[in-house]
Amino acid sequence: MELKTPKEVVDFIAKENIQVVDFRFMDFPGLWQHFSIPSREVDEQLFEDGLGFDGSSIRGWQAINESDMLVKPVAETAFVDPFLHAKTLVINCNIGDPITGEDYTRDPRNIAKKAEAYLKGSGLGDTVYFGPEAEFFIFDDVRFDQNEHEGYYHLDSSEGRWNSGKVENPNLGYKPRYKEGYFPVPPTDKLQDIRSEMMLILEDLGIPIEAQHHEVATGGQGEIDMRFAPLLKMGDSMLIYKYVIKNVAQKYGKTVTFMPKPIWNDNGSGMHIHMSIWNKGKNLFAGDGYAGMSEMAMFAIGGVLKHAPALLAFTNPTTNSYKRLVPGFEAPVNLAYSSRNRSAAIRIPMYHTSEKSKRFEFRCPDPSSNAYLALSAMLMAAMDGIMNKIDPGQPLDKDIYDLPPEELANVPQTPASLREALSALENDHDFLLKGDVFTEDVIDTWISYKMENEVKELNLRPHPWEFAMYYDI
Repeated sequence: MELKTPKEVVDFIAKENIQVVDFRFMDFPGLWQHFSIPSREVDEQLFEDGLGFDGSSIRGWQAINESDMLVKPVAETAFVDPFLHAKTLVINCNIGDPITGEDYTRDPRNIAKKAEAYLKGSGLGDTVYFGPEAEFFIFDDVRFDQNEHEGYYHLDSSEGRWNSGKVENPNLGYKPRYKEGYFPVPPTDKLQDIRSEMMLILEDLGIPIEAQHHEVATGGQGEIDMRFAPLLKMGDSMLIYKYVIKNVAQKYGKTVTFMPKPIWNDNGSGMHIHMSIWNKGKNLFAGDGYAGMSEMAMFAIGGVLKHAPALLAFTNPTTNSYKRLVPGFEAPVNLAYSSRNRSAAIRIPMYHTSEKSKRFEFRCPDPSSNAYLALSAMLMAAMDGIMNKIDPGQPLDKDIYDLPPEELANVPQTPASLREALSALENDHDFLLKGDVFTEDVIDTWISYKMENEVKELNLRPHPWEFAMYYDI
């Protein structure tokens, strides 16, 4: 099914006996929101006029005295929901101001639209392709709470190594060792059928998948890789991706998290992002320079490395993100580039040699990010590098973690906390404002929202491990 116009959507609703139409949009931090109407209420005019809702109830959006907003359905995003009992057509939406009719500046999808338009208007290229590799955990049970006198979390997985001695009547073993989940066959991999169902549903929804597999950590870590797509399309696809993975897991009585570091002392979940810029069907990142890359590609790498501390405020936007960005767990904390070296923040894959496949991979991001914002910010940093011919320096083709201290001291590192990343964004965001892609209001609101609702809230609460360290002092 590939619908392109409001008329095609209205005709499809009648032809397929759609009962419910579900309108969805992304909130500021990155959760998909929705409301539904009976299908008989949908006509072509609705796509032009939109539907009203209360914007003050959405995180990071309007004040109570200016709460009215519009959702404006985007016909080409429509798909039939594979999980709901009533036959439901889902349509992704843009957000508009009901008075001016203009697109809302804090709508993440609008920012992605503007980023694509800025690239085309710049003359550097007509398309940017992104290929994110999002990792996640599939758990059997999760419990967490924190109040005035206690705080804890509890996770469990039937394949978690911590259950190797548990009485399971019977315990059949085959539980992946810590850091050895990549990637033995079943029965050690107990989640193959679930991941395959996720993959096949995504394919049915028009999202091409390149691979699915178990990931490095024990306890149900997995990865499903989508084929690269243009920025806005990939932002839309990431919403469906998370929705499908969570709902298939729910069907099996399991739960999924995209938290970057839910398990201590094992690998966290990243979202390595592959990127290339094209023009008129030609990959502009292919060339005869280092690792088969063009001069443009190297300048783009220079831009991403230069702005990486600020970028991480969008690509690694949670306090939990920085529990993954520590040495020793494959997460890149050193801002350098290399071919093949997976400990570098930017890697140029060497197993693809054709011109069409030339790209670089930014390895810092994680799947807690709002894809519209993360991909847009990454494009803006790369374009800044190209426009200002930012030299990325020499490649670091050694194992970064084996470098002597005096050599390692010359390699810049990622921020150590969300507070540091937000501070970097506050000091370095002019590159994001070009073309009015991001606005000062978006930057200020993002920083204040994250500081007030996440950084400060975590700082207020005692941590369980503090009792182990300090109770007896």
